Amino acid sequence: MTDPVGKLPSELDQLPDRDPEETAEWAASLDAVTKAAGPHRAAYLMRRSLQHAEGAGLALPKLLETDYVNSIPTAAEPAFDGDLEMESRITAWNRWNAAAMVTRGARHGVGGHIATFASAAWLYETGFNHFFRGKEGDGSGDQLYIQGHASPGIYARAFLDGRLGEQQLDNFRQEAGGDGLPSYPHPRRLPWLWEFPTVSMGLGPLAAIYQARFNRYLTNRNIKDTSNSHVWAFLGDGEMDEPESTAALALAAREQLDNLTFVINCNLQRLDGPVRANFRVVQELEGAFRGAGWNVIKTLWGNAWDELFQLDTTGALVRRLRQVPDAQFQTYATRDVAYIREHFFGAEPALAELAKLLTDAKIAECFYTSRGGHEARKVYAAYRAAVEHKGAPTVILAQTVKGYTLGKGFESKNANHQMKKLSIDEFKGMRELLGLPIPDSAFDDGLVPYGHPGADSPEVRYLQERRAALGGPAPARRVHAVALPQPEERAFAALKKGSGKQEMATTMAFVRLVKDLMRDKETGRRWVPIVPDEARTFGMESLFPSAGIYSPLGQTYDPVDRDQLMYYKEAKDGQILNEGITEAGAMADFIAASTSYATHGETMIPFYIFYSMFGWQRTGDQMWQLADQLGKGFIVGATAGRTTLTGEGLQHADGHSHLIAATNPASLNYDPAFAYEIAVIVKDGLRRMYGPETENVFYYLTVYNEPKQQPAMPEGVEDGIVRGLYRFKEGTPASAEAPRLQLLASGTAIHWALEAQELLASDWGVTADVWSATSWGELRREALECDEALLRGEQRVPYVTQALSGAPGPVLAVSDWMRQVPDQISQWVEQDWSSLGTDGFGLSDTRDAARRHFGVDAPSIAVAALAQLARRGEVPASAVKEAREKYGL
Repeated sequence: MTDPVGKLPSELDQLPDRDPEETAEWAASLDAVTKAAGPHRAAYLMRRSLQHAEGAGLALPKLLETDYVNSIPTAAEPAFDGDLEMESRITAWNRWNAAAMVTRGARHGVGGHIATFASAAWLYETGFNHFFRGKEGDGSGDQLYIQGHASPGIYARAFLDGRLGEQQLDNFRQEAGGDGLPSYPHPRRLPWLWEFPTVSMGLGPLAAIYQARFNRYLTNRNIKDTSNSHVWAFLGDGEMDEPESTAALALAAREQLDNLTFVINCNLQRLDGPVRANFRVVQELEGAFRGAGWNVIKTLWGNAWDELFQLDTTGALVRRLRQVPDAQFQTYATRDVAYIREHFFGAEPALAELAKLLTDAKIAECFYTSRGGHEARKVYAAYRAAVEHKGAPTVILAQTVKGYTLGKGFESKNANHQMKKLSIDEFKGMRELLGLPIPDSAFDDGLVPYGHPGADSPEVRYLQERRAALGGPAPARRVHAVALPQPEERAFAALKKGSGKQEMATTMAFVRLVKDLMRDKETGRRWVPIVPDEARTFGMESLFPSAGIYSPLGQTYDPVDRDQLMYYKEAKDGQILNEGITEAGAMADFIAASTSYATHGETMIPFYIFYSMFGWQRTGDQMWQLADQLGKGFIVGATAGRTTLTGEGLQHADGHSHLIAATNPASLNYDPAFAYEIAVIVKDGLRRMYGPETENVFYYLTVYNEPKQQPAMPEGVEDGIVRGLYRFKEGTPASAEAPRLQLLASGTAIHWALEAQELLASDWGVTADVWSATSWGELRREALECDEALLRGEQRVPYVTQALSGAPGPVLAVSDWMRQVPDQISQWVEQDWSSLGTDGFGLSDTRDAARRHFGVDAPSIAVAALAQLARRGEVPASAVKEAREKYGL
């Protein structure tokens, strides 16, 4: 709806104007400027007025987009703190060796990426020479999230400073022999160098934000002072399309994470072509980050452009730069000067006049090579401004040319991401461009040589001196893991005693256990409870007043439930990370906490509890990131299974997370049935992950919201619980000839199996032994190890085979999961095997109705058991039909 003069209503129309005449004068002045000097001049004055107002501290909305020029003018750049000529030589060697490594690897067909580091070389080298703190100085050093495809450049630098040799470079992407280099940053494969796995695009920026936040968490909880640690995330402009890349921008701004800098390499190209072919990604990113509250620094143009901007007295050049889409700018970098004169400067008369003042050489320099990201002084100025900015995180938008210095065959070509090698002639051209002393004779064997100025050369000494001043080599991963003392037994004793006549869900049992463990004098403060909202759903509200919810601001309001026992308490030193509705954010929290033993030398014990349906299914990629980064802790899938969450239905019904979790070699997956099993599993997990001989694994436990009486722990079952299977309740035979079978059940399904045990005995004279299968996955893992040992000539019998050895009758497995979950172990079971499960889609109903629907309730188990026995001739075939009719199946 509009008012009579056609203007859209504004929020200002709701505010009283105490001086309408003055307001009208301002509007008339703007109209006059527009009429006399044109709309461009009027817009310029408005932007300068807003800029002035912001500088004066007036509370006005910020501009979301500024002109397509550098944020820091050349005249305002700080003095460069280094030897630029020396750093140029170092960068040249690293460019050469990165390209040589990938090209030499291409002869083995292993590929590699050249163009990314070529465009970003100065973004990294400036940081390594001047900003990135190492781990040998005070504190933890900086955390570097390296863009995955730039890894050859990082390896090249490690070669120059002596941390890698030629043989290792030649084994790039060839790890099987044990002396190779992984294709991308990977702590599990090269744990002394890489800290963070980043090539699954989008996860790096998300993880970096939560790492910076976790650094503050450690400081605010007085665990470690991380105030000297800065998080740097190097990203591609195409990578920013991943939803995870921008998912937590508001969190970073809201919590004023000025210990965080994003460096986005804006070479205007993604993997197949331009990032925003018809638009301008730099301006888009600026608007997104400014809107989220970040400090934005644009480093777009090199010094060659200064002359052009000085000649631009009408603003035509700046206007034209705002108009040209990314794909067209990429084309300018590949076409001749005549084309640029016609299509760029010919767009309006003022530009054509400006072009007459420029030589072809000047235009070529500007449009082919002169980008802010390729000039050390420009990058240095941006980094200095970033680390000195307070109150908000910073993003640096640095414009580069993808494939820079690799020659016209690479630069700005759409296909350069897939181009894996340069020819010898192209290398010789690159040698001349970089000014490297590599003779033609070095190419005599048909291979491009590696280049090195010598271990005692000025370049290497300079590099090592700079790193020494900044705290040692980087990137580098250092582990100073100190075994944590094991908690006292009394924390576990309560669950081992059972609940008596009181009913308790296993979710509540787990939370109760952790609450007791958090009281431990030695290790209690190291627990990091993480939940993506719905803590009350999981019974965690009792932790609110005692542990507190972490907030860097503390609690600036009077909580509505302040007079209640379990009120909502936020605190600057709060222990709980209650993330709101973001499984991805909570998982990023978990990764930061679970790897703090390496990042900061501080061992933390995170547990992350969530709806099991929304864990592995939604954030499975981050679970692999966790494994890649050698994280440790407890991941807890609550309200587990396909039938226990009454009424919620399909989208909440998880019958498959254990199957997905089983694909991850670092994940130890348990589906405990009873509270005492949880106690045993958690205790053993603390030993394995945080004891004297630590393992780089994490635990996935599924717990249920179904209240049940929790029995006391039987004697001698601890080993079976940890290994994955033990006999919980042996059946009592009615006679020596009574048919017999074995019922294996996990999680909540054990209650249906126990009921089926009674039905089989009372109605059909069949004896069933009930086994608790605490971990189908661990049974399979151990059996696979036995199979592998057999190939080496070792005779080992899998534990599941041993446990069931001699058990009479067939085996029937049942769970609240797909049949594929228990079927993982079927090949190592000597008895006849059958299984029941909740295959298919979930549905909304009562627990009993859902279990009848899937055929896993006690009567269904009894009928399935009779069918197995009938096939073996141990009960009449008619018994199966009678049972179906009796139970209404």
